[in-house]
Amino acid sequence: MTPADLGRGGSGRPSRASDYGRTRGDCVTLPERIATIEAVRAGGKPALARALAAIETAEGSDTLAKLLDEATASARAHVLGLTGPPGVGKSTLMRALIAQARAEGRTVAVLAVDPSSQRTGGALLGDRTRLATDPEDDKLFVRSMAARDRLGGLSDHAVAAAVLMRAVADLVIVETVGIGQSEADVASVADTVVLCIQPGSGDSLQFMKAGVMELPDVVAVTKADMGEKARRALADVEGALSLTGARPGGWKAPVVLVSATAGTGLGDLARAIDAHRNWLTDGARLAAHRRRQAHDWIEDALRQRWGRKGLALLGEATLDATRPFNAIRQQDLRLQACWHQP
Repeated sequence: MTPADLGRGGSGRPSRASDYGRTRGDCVTLPERIATIEAVRAGGKPALARALAAIETAEGSDTLAKLLDEATASARAHVLGLTGPPGVGKSTLMRALIAQARAEGRTVAVLAVDPSSQRTGGALLGDRTRLATDPEDDKLFVRSMAARDRLGGLSDHAVAAAVLMRAVADLVIVETVGIGQSEADVASVADTVVLCIQPGSGDSLQFMKAGVMELPDVVAVTKADMGEKARRALADVEGALSLTGARPGGWKAPVVLVSATAGTGLGDLARAIDAHRNWLTDGARLAAHRRRQAHDWIEDALRQRWGRKGLALLGEATLDATRPFNAIRQQDLRLQACWHQP
């Protein structure tokens, strides 16, 4: 069997199996100062930065998989996914949410995902400049990452980064640029997805066409100071949401008018986010939600690397969602063995 055989899985994308002639980072050992989640927590921002760097430098290693699986089991943050089209005001809104969380004494980690150029693979990574946060605040960590080939969505590295952050901070905010894929991708790591919509842009109709309205847990209509346009957008969004119905379990996404510059509606948004968090933590909803996410990470990582045909080769293999990164590594090795078979 050849990499080309695995790549012809009908996914419509070229296979990346050729990148996996061996599991990268096999001989890498993480330094003791970042080898465990407890060590990363104790080391503060510098340790978290080193651990995030190891996602690339130690990719594919057993030690990194162990750290990420420990982080999966040690999650303590509420993960807020903030998405919406460019220019909608996500960065301004994020500054307000960060300020509120820090005023309450909570530690905050921000993962800002910028789209990558499909021609060069590069990304601007300008979110830290727009946020203008205090670099001396040791309870606030901001990291920008490129979407790589996900066109505004979340790469494997971004998923791993979010998992590390949620094991260290009290609140994690994942910001993506809405270019179709990102609205779905951010739901794969977030506990609460906030979709931002700008008045007068026609976003609500476009999102309704694309099925995006099925994804958010809270919808924020930004720039509420635009008056009648904002109120009309609110009515349009509520109408679009009424067509999707309530989620399993009964959650219905609230819509709030927000103006981060004028400081209006922020309390309503915070209450809507808290209400969804409380709904998730009532009973076993949050645990079930995160198990589904972990299972999706495994399938998506393997599909991205080996195509649908490669994933099908695994058959009914049990994918251990309690240790998703070890599962990815082990199944990766298994598919490599299939690849090298004559």
